[in-house]
Amino acid sequence: MSLLSLTDVHSYYGHIHALKGVSLTVEQGEIVTLIGSNGAGKSTTLRTISGMMHPRQGQIQFAGREISRMEPHAVVLDGLGHVPEGRGIFPKLTVRENLEMGAFTVNDPVAVRERMDYGFELFPRLKERLGQYGGTLSGGEQQMLAIARGLMMNPRLLMLDEPSMGLAPVLVELIFDIVKILNDKGTTILLVEQNALMALSVAHRGYVLQNGEIVVSDTAANLRSNESVQKAYLGMS
Repeated sequence: MSLLSLTDVHSYYGHIHALKGVSLTVEQGEIVTLIGSNGAGKSTTLRTISGMMHPRQGQIQFAGREISRMEPHAVVLDGLGHVPEGRGIFPKLTVRENLEMGAFTVNDPVAVRERMDYGFELFPRLKERLGQYGGTLSGGEQQMLAIARGLMMNPRLLMLDEPSMGLAPVLVELIFDIVKILNDKGTTILLVEQNALMALSVAHRGYVLQNGEIVVSDTAANLRSNESVQKAYLGMS
């Protein structure tokens, strides 16, 4: 049984049909990436999975449980983390407070401390900024904080939406190194990323979304060598 599976999922923004029968799976231990142009439905897919919007049709199962109609806080409690596009940190809370908010349902202070330390191990700069307000951090530091906060619930699957957006190349490399480290340590990852070449360099498998529909799915290696994918998303001709 797949850790996450979507079957014929249709989602709408009002009368706009955003997802048109999306079906995909993520297996335990994988990195799976969704690539596609702006407006293809990548972020909408993650929002639908995490309960921020509910599909009008189709099924979403996580760890064998139907979650299509669940609210976001319940999805998080089931072990599914979501680091949204734009980071979504609390600008008027400190780094420490942002991380504590990520563990809002964890009643064990020792577990909270251990998970916070894990975030500092991945992103030492956050420990240096512990008392600093989130809104005063650089863009790269805010992305580090968003990922570290997403890890505070110890998710079985972590969804990352455009983690490299707006970052300098050296920070992009760092973020993707962290994605690989997280996966090596056992976190399953569903990755939405505009930088398709980088995404396919760390992923095991990928899906190409176009106008709310999956048009290609394959191993990451095969997608990198797919001529149509190269021309449309990898900047190759």
